[in-house]
Amino acid sequence: MPVRVILDSNFLMASIQFHVDVFRELDKSLNQKVKTVMLSPIYEEIQRIACGKGELARRAKLALRMAKNSEVLKVKLKPGESVDDSIVRLAKEWGCPVATNDRELRRRLRLLSVPVIYLRQKSRLAIDGSINPS
Repeated sequence: MPVRVILDSNFLMASIQFHVDVFRELDKSLNQKVKTVMLSPIYEEIQRIACGKGELARRAKLALRMAKNSEVLKVKLKPGESVDDSIVRLAKEWGCPVATNDRELRRRLRLLSVPVIYLRQKSRLAIDGSINPS
């Protein structure tokens, strides 16, 4: 059974910027099959960025294409909950790692012993914490 990984928008955007095939790298780094999940608020954020102009919008459009490889999970934010709060809550509930380059989100997740996957040195994935096989 594949391990579920929650994708954050900045992780996808950075992988596009630095030409890293995150789906292949996730499989390789975790040494197992991976099922990537994108929460609907993250997907909607990328859609908003894609409607703009310039390099960031171009990367967002590519991120939307990449998101087709992921399950987009409809998530309703709780009152007062930010998108990052929902990532933390669901990662903790599901016991699954999060792929993000957001420093503050990484810190919050690690304080809760949630494994974090991030892009390191613009070319490879690094993992903080241990990921249990499914």
